[in-house]
Amino acid sequence: MTLKIFKSYTKSTRGTVLINREKLWKGRSLKSLTIPKHSTGGRNNLGRITSRSRGAGHKYKYRVIDFHRKKDDVKAKIERIEYDPNRSAYVALVKYEDGLMNYILAPKNIKTGDEIVSGRNKEIKIGNCMQLSDIPAGTDIHNIELSPNSGGKLVRSAGASAQISGTDDNYCIIKLNSGEVRKIINTARATIGSVSNSDHQNIKIGKAGRNRWKGKRPSVRGVAMNPVDHPHGGGEGKTSGGRSPVSPWGQSAKGLKTRKNKMTNKYIISRRKKR
Repeated sequence: MTLKIFKSYTKSTRGTVLINREKLWKGRSLKSLTIPKHSTGGRNNLGRITSRSRGAGHKYKYRVIDFHRKKDDVKAKIERIEYDPNRSAYVALVKYEDGLMNYILAPKNIKTGDEIVSGRNKEIKIGNCMQLSDIPAGTDIHNIELSPNSGGKLVRSAGASAQISGTDDNYCIIKLNSGEVRKIINTARATIGSVSNSDHQNIKIGKAGRNRWKGKRPSVRGVAMNPVDHPHGGGEGKTSGGRSPVSPWGQSAKGLKTRKNKMTNKYIISRRKKR
């Protein structure tokens, strides 16, 4: 896909850079794989705001994605590639030989009419899904399971990919996009290739209104609040906060670790890179 750069006829188009989606499917999504999605606006079941700076945004429906890819040894054909408002990557509608249709995450460089398959000892080809033990080291992979039959959890956003660095007994050593290196059991599955829409990182929204379409409301700076509302609030004149940056509840905003899943620490060989 190519980028779409606008001439600066207005203030909002001066800095706008979007993705050109002319080659994507222009019709509606498949009705049997589309379900309604209710926007919470950041409210819980009592109507209280639990996630700040969220609004309703534009209405859209959820596409049911097959992250498991369990239909083994049955070839599937790529019917079309579609835009999905729920994620940064594109999705592909596939039709299996027995007539079943599913949405999957569209890998990069896959085209309408290509054939893909899942199962053991398949060809190392973009879009094919297989166990980590069947994939050679150095191959780009995405949609990686953390445990067998749990469905893809890792590497699902636009342009992302991971690599197999080696093996350790019954585990594969995976290097993720973040720089983290971890072990995953080799009977878990992954899909060959990197995720589509790698130009997503180059988008410039150009105007605040496009964020409102996404359901993002304006965020007020802590230093502009009163002391009762934020640790950075108050003071005479314009102040810089007077302390290290924190959230409204006093939690550090500069790299405080909040991970609490100690059960899986043993699988992480090295942590992700610091920003």
